[in-house]
Amino acid sequence: MRELNAGDRLDQYELTEPVARSGMASIFKGVDTVSGQIVAIKIPYLQFESDIVFTGRFQREEEVGQRLDHPNIIKVLTPQRKSRMYIAMEYVDGVSLRAMMRDKRPLTSENALDITRQVAGALVYMHSQGVVHRDLKPENLLITENGQVKIMDFGIALDESARRLTWSGLSSTIGTPDYMAPEQVSGKRGDSRTDIYALGTMLYEMLTAELPFSGESAYAVMHSKVRTDPQPPSHFRPGIDPHLEEIILHAIERHPRVRYASAAEMLADLHNPARVHLTGRARRLHPASLAAQRIRTALWTAAFFVSLIGVFALLVWLANRHPASSGTPHRSYRGQAR
Repeated sequence: MRELNAGDRLDQYELTEPVARSGMASIFKGVDTVSGQIVAIKIPYLQFESDIVFTGRFQREEEVGQRLDHPNIIKVLTPQRKSRMYIAMEYVDGVSLRAMMRDKRPLTSENALDITRQVAGALVYMHSQGVVHRDLKPENLLITENGQVKIMDFGIALDESARRLTWSGLSSTIGTPDYMAPEQVSGKRGDSRTDIYALGTMLYEMLTAELPFSGESAYAVMHSKVRTDPQPPSHFRPGIDPHLEEIILHAIERHPRVRYASAAEMLADLHNPARVHLTGRARRLHPASLAAQRIRTALWTAAFFVSLIGVFALLVWLANRHPASSGTPHRSYRGQAR
């Protein structure tokens, strides 16, 4: 076998032009010579076809994609026959959310909400099928010219309906640090609330052009997620709707048990932000509140040390008032004797 190029034929597909290249695979635009459909063909580089972990991820991506059928999820096709490893998909003419955010920083609330609602709707369907994406990020969302969102890349997805565990032990901590949930950072495989965390992080980024956690390295970002609280979105965008801020902070709670219980619950709030109950999450995280907490801590610490000094002074006074009966007399008593 050899690496393929535009103009080559791959089974029933004719490769017409390269679309993208990554460190592990090339994506070509092509034509299905049987149906005439315009398709996208993802072909791994030859050196990775013998990599057992990569092969497992690639097969999972194809299997999950072929099973899912939703307007906001890239549809994976089933070729008549396959002579080598590749994935045939519907062709989507669009740009990634990452590219969109580079051009527009930050997005308008209306635009960000529309994208988030579409993704949340896809998650409701996906989770009902027993699939957790586990690697939602702006690079894995395509936006068409008419604004339709398409989720792609199910390489580390968790398929709960599979008869076997497909490399869950190896892939549970794989992901993109900025969008990984704290439980993924801790080595757990995650569940539907893991996708909710990633979606909340993307909404945060769309509205503020910043991330909830930052650091000099991926390790620093991951450490912050399991040890510290995020900056509230209003820190970067003071005029943000407090109800949207509440939705975001609810979605990116550190502990899964206090996040949205389901994508459907989050989607309901996204459709009616004004009805979202404000719990004070943002206020507790606001720099002024954090500063007040630090001041209170400092005051309690000072009071503690003042108390210790007072106790010590009392003990010294008592010792001076009731000296030991033997040994050299205390100086104050000596003065009285004179």
